[in-house]
Amino acid sequence: MGRRKLKPQKEAESPDVQLNRMQVDDDDKDSSVETAAVAAATPEEASSLSPSPSSLSPPPIIAPMEDVAGADQTSADYYFDSYSHFGIHEETVRTRTYQNVIYQNDFLFKNKVVLDVGAGTGILSLFCAKAGAKHVYAVECSNMADTAREIVKGNGYDNVITVIKGKVEEIELPEPRVDVIISEWMGYFLLFENMLNTVLYARDKWLVPDGVILPDKASLYITAIEDADYKQEKINFWSSVYGFDMSCIRKQAMLEPLVDTVDQNQIVTHSQLLKTMDIGKMKIGDASFSAPFKLVATRNDFIHALVAYFDVSFTQCHKPMGFSTGPRSRATHWKQTVMYLEDVITICEGEALTGCLTVSPNPKNPRDVDITVQYTFNGKRAQASRTQLYRMR
Repeated sequence: MGRRKLKPQKEAESPDVQLNRMQVDDDDKDSSVETAAVAAATPEEASSLSPSPSSLSPPPIIAPMEDVAGADQTSADYYFDSYSHFGIHEETVRTRTYQNVIYQNDFLFKNKVVLDVGAGTGILSLFCAKAGAKHVYAVECSNMADTAREIVKGNGYDNVITVIKGKVEEIELPEPRVDVIISEWMGYFLLFENMLNTVLYARDKWLVPDGVILPDKASLYITAIEDADYKQEKINFWSSVYGFDMSCIRKQAMLEPLVDTVDQNQIVTHSQLLKTMDIGKMKIGDASFSAPFKLVATRNDFIHALVAYFDVSFTQCHKPMGFSTGPRSRATHWKQTVMYLEDVITICEGEALTGCLTVSPNPKNPRDVDITVQYTFNGKRAQASRTQLYRMR
């Protein structure tokens, strides 16, 4: 999976310069999996704030994976240690939503035993303790657990919060049951490097009947965008580089979805709900699915890519709360996931791009995601039918 940090250059670059600029930044990728400082704008904030327009920036992995040093590593190889980097805990948007959920619904926490899955710095545990929790067990696998323990003690909550260092699947709690499970388990594309299975494991092992899970709903959506400039300059560029065929690099660029903030003005179609996950009821394995989509154009334009994003809901609150990671909402850590199409779809207002999207964990590393998109279009000015594979690594 690629993340782009640099803005596009205005002047033409040599292939070597582009290759150097487009290598994966592992430190940046590591920051995608932090689990503590979590939240996003409240619904009121989300409706009143619009994202700042931004264009898509340079692509991620360009060299073939087998030629990149350490390419045989998967996200599982560094997943937990990435939490030890302090910068990944600094985003405040998500944290504010979780804080609002906890403080405005303290009846869910008063005199209750709480389990914080993937506690990171312990910020959610501190919120829960302040809201009146009887006891909070903050489970964190990375070295950040040591820092969290120091933070908890420094704030005078070490009699309420117990920090446990280890994997949820391998530790034992001092109590047989908990009343509440809270976690920021979501990853890019909702499911990339996520902790969903860990939360479900904790639910099945420790949560009391009719216990509370926060958040309890997550919905994945898809839409389509026009993005000719980026696709031409940074992907099709490799088809002919100063007269030489470097299309093998283009294939790799197309295979890797990009994570970036999409300008809402690029959106060409309505959005389609693909899947809603009920964390309180779903089973391990339900995150693998196939879902049809029908994207109806809102104007005459071109489609160059599909864009996925997700919404998170806290429906067990007194008043349902949540946030969206969509391009029309306030920007979050997760941004959006962009999947470029081989075809350029010339679409007229009212016409529809139809298809099916299939998601499954990678067999080698279940924290990675394999995506298959099958699409068909039969419009006035263009026709297309194709199946494309994407790999989020």
